[in-house]
Amino acid sequence: MATSLKNLSQHSEANVKDISNKRFGIVVSEWNEEVTESLYSGALETLLANGAKREHIIRKNVPGSFELSLGGQWLAQLEDIDAVICLGCVIQGETRHFDFICDAVANGITQVGLKYNKPVIFGVLTPNTQQQAFDRAGGKHGNKGDEAAITAIKMLGF
Repeated sequence: MATSLKNLSQHSEANVKDISNKRFGIVVSEWNEEVTESLYSGALETLLANGAKREHIIRKNVPGSFELSLGGQWLAQLEDIDAVICLGCVIQGETRHFDFICDAVANGITQVGLKYNKPVIFGVLTPNTQQQAFDRAGGKHGNKGDEAAITAIKMLGF
């Protein structure tokens, strides 16, 4: 969990010697686009910095975070995809909608990874406010997209 004392982008080395032959799918929610585009940039930059080839990274957009599970499944079922990163942002509102969406997305993404036996990474912000989202999408707490990419890389080295 990110706090004022921790920057998400400070991480240990990924411990994977060569990911240049690995293929990544990134699913990005269009809802809260200003936040999710920053998450995508962080994930992409981190993959490239760790040796992934740009042509081995596929991006697909889905309308909202609820659709990340199915979008992730469509990519995970492709045999040439080694890991999928799901990026979204659900900001707490005044209704229980937040609870239902976050629960469904977390469970759905987990199930896709288990079904296809490959890393499917939960890179979904669940902040209370839009400012907290910005703080975790390239702001004072780093970039959760960066963290999601490192998680995918580490899982490929498992």
